[in-house]
Amino acid sequence: MSGERVLLTGASGFVGRHLQHDLAARGYRVRTAGRGSAPAIPGAEHAAIGDLGAPIDWRPLLDGVDHVVHSAGLAHADGAIPEERYRAINTQATLELAQAAQAAGIRRFVFLSSIRAQSGPVSDKPLSETDTPAPTDAYGRSKLAAEQGLAELDLDWIALRPVLVYGPGVKANMAALVKLARLSVPLPLGGLSAKRSLLAIENLAEAVAFALTQTCPARRSYIVSDPEPLSAAQMLAAMRAGLRRGPRLIPVPSALLALAARLAGRGSAYERLAKGLVASPSALIKAGWRPPVETKAALARLAAHRTDAG
Repeated sequence: MSGERVLLTGASGFVGRHLQHDLAARGYRVRTAGRGSAPAIPGAEHAAIGDLGAPIDWRPLLDGVDHVVHSAGLAHADGAIPEERYRAINTQATLELAQAAQAAGIRRFVFLSSIRAQSGPVSDKPLSETDTPAPTDAYGRSKLAAEQGLAELDLDWIALRPVLVYGPGVKANMAALVKLARLSVPLPLGGLSAKRSLLAIENLAEAVAFALTQTCPARRSYIVSDPEPLSAAQMLAAMRAGLRRGPRLIPVPSALLALAARLAGRGSAYERLAKGLVASPSALIKAGWRPPVETKAALARLAAHRTDAG
């Protein structure tokens, strides 16, 4: 890997910022491409590009590049973005970059897809790559269409399907859960027992690094998750352990919690807490991936980390 150059898209996002630091620490020469400012690490090259939904000439950005890590894309938003916009950015732009990578002789193309390419936000059975993909929204369909398009190219590609990623700087639902854990009051969430898979940002970075190696079998998709799924109650207990507190979780009937969440306009967020989604990373582990951090310990560190947005 020493001296190999990686083109990283989406480097200004939560995941991309972590990836650029991790790849540089592993000895890769990082070239970032994005609409934002220059990268945050010394020595990294940066190329400004326009809207991914518009045509981009990728050829000069791929000059001298060995690998591509494509983490840029349009993030999931409940019903707020037209399907055509998701397809333009998450599908078409991905395939245009992949086609340019194929023409440039890129050795490995790693695409950050999503578990939503395979499933909706909840699942009543554990997920694996052998399941028939069944995305339930425009975001998931756009990611799956990109994977299907990659399969038609003469290119060593890998699509990683991460579950909910957490770590310092995380936003949205996980940031809200961290805020709850930091409250110094008992929480009525002790009865939330459905297990959900999470993914520590360190474990995702390790998966990306592994996918860039020839050891990882290419031309397929992999679920990426921490090996141990947890319930929302277990997540909160782990976070409060990081704050050197007891869990202080009170079991309240789920029907009452669901009603309160709907009245507060948080029905979708509650559903993700109360219902399960377990996704097995066994295929990636069998290939040789070794996640370096354990979930409860990583959640404890996240809660204790006071420089993030929470």
